[in-house]
Amino acid sequence: MATCPECDAEIEVDEFDVDKGDQLSCPDCGSNLEVVGLSPIELDLAPEDEDEEDDELEDDDLEGDEDDDADEEEDEGDGGFDE
Repeated sequence: MATCPECDAEIEVDEFDVDKGDQLSCPDCGSNLEVVGLSPIELDLAPEDEDEEDDELEDDDLEGDEDDDADEEEDEGDGGFDE
């Protein structure tokens, strides 16, 4: 048995089925956990994936870009000519 560091739930983990560095999720709170010790089994919160962080940043950037594009279209609308 191991304990979730987030919610203190008891998690049944077979020490022969896991290796140090393996990731699993807590069935009670859903936290991503990493096996950091094998005898006894120790769990810690898994580090955030850099890919997920990059995706979040890209999403934020895209939202900002859409606003910029709309402003540019408004500026180009009259062609800059006075009649």
